[in-house]
Amino acid sequence: MGEDGSILDSGSYPNTMFDASHYARQTVEKYGECKAVVESTGNMCMKTYEAFESNGVEVKLANPVKTRAIAEARVKTDKLDARILAHLLRADLIAECYVPSKDVRLARALLTHRVNITREQTRMKNRIHSLLDKYDLECEYDDIFGAHGMRWLHTLQLNGHDHEILQSLLRELEFFQDEEEKADSTIAKDALHSQYVPIIMSMTGFDYYSASVLAAYIADVSRFPSPSHLVSWVGLCPSVYQTGESLYMGRMKGGSRKVKWIMIQAANTAIRSDHRMKAYYERKLRRHHHNVAVTHVANKFQRRGRNLEIRVDLRQLHSPRVLR
Repeated sequence: MGEDGSILDSGSYPNTMFDASHYARQTVEKYGECKAVVESTGNMCMKTYEAFESNGVEVKLANPVKTRAIAEARVKTDKLDARILAHLLRADLIAECYVPSKDVRLARALLTHRVNITREQTRMKNRIHSLLDKYDLECEYDDIFGAHGMRWLHTLQLNGHDHEILQSLLRELEFFQDEEEKADSTIAKDALHSQYVPIIMSMTGFDYYSASVLAAYIADVSRFPSPSHLVSWVGLCPSVYQTGESLYMGRMKGGSRKVKWIMIQAANTAIRSDHRMKAYYERKLRRHHHNVAVTHVANKFQRRGRNLEIRVDLRQLHSPRVLR
């Protein structure tokens, strides 16, 4: 589309990195310097984004929820959406999504892989608990999946095929535990070279893993003008409904699920080990139940972290603390 809104060219290509790069290269050779806009559609749009970016095209990622001209259109086709997006780009009216650097995107992929490993372990553990309940078996050790507990599970003799199922589940669980250790080792090494992870670890409740998740998903903290904006983005503040003099506090906003999850985990750790956070939690607990009180602690963490001015020298980080 030209600067006057006239359509100079249109076309389509398969959604592969090669075809997107070829299309971008041809466009630049034909029309010179240009800009592009891509609608955010999960991972599918990143091929186009990275292909155009690598060919020197300035790319903007459009938020489909905020692009009301598309979201509320009665007739919605790819060709019409592309035309509307081009008009919005020409008028500099694109509601952009934040796109982190390539290094941050790679770090997020590793951390997501680590989260998926944990979920698979939880699934295996639940199935093992189900088998034990079937035979009314109870482990004498506190941690059934610790070293002593795993040895006890291997000695069990269940009836029929249940024994083979249990042994299979234990092998899968041990495999995922091994993969978790490998992923943790890589994450810990990356944490040593991170700008934000050492700063986040200075707060109670954060280890290298939770700090890495927070640093990767926040990426550049300067994009949030105030602590309130950061809390709102995470989804740790309630919805507010006001009409006249009546004010109603609703449920928490959507926000980033992974960041919200890691903040709640850190808050639960902090109220057990930090007397200040524990006192704050107990004050909130007098008026609310546990879930609301611990969310207030997580909210306080975010505000404190946004204003934190501590700078930690990486050389002062000892390996036992980082690799614990």
